[in-house]
Amino acid sequence: MKAVLHTRFGSSDELHLSEVEKPIPKANEVLIKIHATAVTTSDCNIRNLTFVPKLFFLPLRLFVVGVFRPRIPILGIDLAGEIETVGKDVKRFKKGDQVFGTSEPVFGCHAEYICLSEYSGLTMRSINISWEEAASIPLAASTALYFIRELGNIHSGQKILINGASGGIGIFAVQLAKFYGAEVTGVCSTTNLEMLKFLGADKVIDYTKEDFTKNGETYDVIFDVVGKTSFSRCKKSLKEKGIFLVTVPKLTYILQILRTSIIGSKKVILGNAVAKVENLLFLTELIKAGNIKTVIDRCYPLEQTAEAFSYVEKGHKKGNVVITINHTNRN
Repeated sequence: MKAVLHTRFGSSDELHLSEVEKPIPKANEVLIKIHATAVTTSDCNIRNLTFVPKLFFLPLRLFVVGVFRPRIPILGIDLAGEIETVGKDVKRFKKGDQVFGTSEPVFGCHAEYICLSEYSGLTMRSINISWEEAASIPLAASTALYFIRELGNIHSGQKILINGASGGIGIFAVQLAKFYGAEVTGVCSTTNLEMLKFLGADKVIDYTKEDFTKNGETYDVIFDVVGKTSFSRCKKSLKEKGIFLVTVPKLTYILQILRTSIIGSKKVILGNAVAKVENLLFLTELIKAGNIKTVIDRCYPLEQTAEAFSYVEKGHKKGNVVITINHTNRN
């Protein structure tokens, strides 16, 4: 089968398409023919650790990512595809089932096929959602749901500001915050303002023209999706008992979490979302009902995965970037 191999650290040009052995499912596994996958921030972090401080991730690099050579040869954590074969003990799925979900934590989706446990983060794909849309949902939407619903406990009457609102997680966070009744302010660049309005943002701020920490507005929750600001800068923009949510695990945030858990009414909260099956089903129903929409910036064929990584790592994508896989005339 074809797969995109990650063999060294450096520029995205190191990624290359190669022929590798097609996996065989174990007794409790399913073999999935992948039709679409995605290039996520997690993929980029693992590929070169460029989005976060390398010192903080030293243990991860030693035991998971690798020191001199990558330990994860095939990246990709989101997928949508069709089950081709099931192991003898599999009960949840059958051959021909159309599924989507995540391979978390093992990656491996930037390939034509993958074997996953039947108890991994997989669920049935709705026929109303395309392969590309389905592949863009698991990590980004599950993360947004976790921060908005679980950590932020967003509800009617609250005000939330989302920094990095036009990215993969941000576009879902805006829509979910609206779904739960909050007044939503989205922060993004000039070119993405209209998109956020279309997705339901009540207010939009162009970060190239305005610093939201200096406009006098206060919020119940500030969700920094992209790690481009800090709690110290945002503290005055939080109401009493306000929450600063952050996805990027910087060492400074760990220290702030410890300090704000002991003193002060304003809290820093860091979390790590998991794409649970029940959440994927919930998100699917919201999409089918028109409560939230997927946003796909670009689609690339598997052969152009390196170009897709290069585009994502520039940090200016709108929504999600998807890889499509053509199985025509292949076994």
